[in-house]
Amino acid sequence: MHPFIQSARRKFLTSSASGLGLVALSSLLQREGLLAGEASANPLTPKQPHHPAKAKACIFILPEGAPSHIDLFDPKPKLQEQHGQQLPPSLTEKVRFAFLKKETAVLWGSKRKFTKHGQCGMELSDYLPHLGKCADDIALVRSMHTDAFNHHPAQLMLMSGVPRFGRPSMGSWLTYGLGSESENLPGYVVLTAGRGGSGGVSNWSSGFLPSTYQGVLFRDKGDPVLNLGNPPGVTREMQERSLGSLGRLNRRHLQEVHDPEIESRIASYELAFRMQSAAPELVDLSQETQATLDRYGCDRPEPAKNSYRGGGPNVYKQFARNCLLARRLVERGVRFVTLVHASWDHHSNLDEELAHNTGMADQPLAALVQDLKERGLLDSTMVIFAGEFGRTPLAENRGGKLPDKVGRDHHPSAFSLWMAGGGIKPGLTYGATDELGWSVTENPVHVNDFHATILHQFGFDHRQLALPFKGLNVRLTDQGGKVVRDVLS
Repeated sequence: MHPFIQSARRKFLTSSASGLGLVALSSLLQREGLLAGEASANPLTPKQPHHPAKAKACIFILPEGAPSHIDLFDPKPKLQEQHGQQLPPSLTEKVRFAFLKKETAVLWGSKRKFTKHGQCGMELSDYLPHLGKCADDIALVRSMHTDAFNHHPAQLMLMSGVPRFGRPSMGSWLTYGLGSESENLPGYVVLTAGRGGSGGVSNWSSGFLPSTYQGVLFRDKGDPVLNLGNPPGVTREMQERSLGSLGRLNRRHLQEVHDPEIESRIASYELAFRMQSAAPELVDLSQETQATLDRYGCDRPEPAKNSYRGGGPNVYKQFARNCLLARRLVERGVRFVTLVHASWDHHSNLDEELAHNTGMADQPLAALVQDLKERGLLDSTMVIFAGEFGRTPLAENRGGKLPDKVGRDHHPSAFSLWMAGGGIKPGLTYGATDELGWSVTENPVHVNDFHATILHQFGFDHRQLALPFKGLNVRLTDQGGKVVRDVLS
């Protein structure tokens, strides 16, 4: 045989030897320390962070559209006193609004009643009675601010650190940095309820990172992932042989061109094969007790009217089910879960539509925090509820909707979010805004400070979790950011 042909044949056989079974075996052996020093073929193999981590998993609830901090988290009696008055022009002349008309806008007090909850005395709206029972387990940050005042750029900033396309989301960064402890499910999963939001898939994109680290959207009907099941007539044995052949060809191509996206493709095929058994078991809630289903509100009756921005058929059941699935996902080693619901963009009909959305979210979110705590998972699982910005203390006045159908415009200068678990200090109310809820006056937290703090809890120095891209050393906190240590236990 010609030496060149013999060499090429040897190269092909060597690169083809790591079929589906060997990849799985290699991954298991490495986890047992029996392949020390050898690189894993699985890009989601667990990795060590920079320092010991308090958090191992994250459940991020994204209420797309931005809930009103003034009506949910940040009581403003002074605003109520000045209800109907105009702000001095000096306060609004350099401020941009999406729709609000400065010349006729007036201050609008909230109709909500705020009461103190828990031993910590955290004040929350009467729209959040269930969350109030978790007050001693959560940290409420009232001093958030961001740079973008329209939804899509602000969502990109919240989820990927900058208000631009093409950057990895926070879930992608964490999955890239830590890998995943789940053998048979993606490291990063996305669950949605209600209508689609403006940010869409860009909120869980892997950007310039390999697609292995992108969020995988799970569906609420049929196969959890589109096309996960085999077509009629295709047996599991047939598929295994097909994937084995495909894997050998892809590995040969990888050795020739060294494109990391090929490695992602190989991992995706093999993960999909394993998911065919794991995913149906995950979404089978018949394994849960009726008490658990009732606690989350999975069988709650839907409101008679569901045509609101955040409405739709079965959205209450969808969201409750997603909260329960989030707990089941982190139990199975998934690193990052994003729950998306849209829309909280209440430019009009604020009171009625916010009541609908909080009625949907309050019970299952409280159940999620309590359930994680009772199962011993809250210490290592961070739960976050954060919109992209706040809402104005001014009434939005387009279309002559005052006074019955008032809404609030976009407001990046001040908003609130809450967090629980993963080493976050429980029972804490942090930061403050002025007497109208207009500006941050105490302990300001920029969105990038928020990112730096989360990365710290997962064991990363946010300045060091970076990747070269187009001549730059890019990170989640490119625009700056500092760890807010006051919110850490």
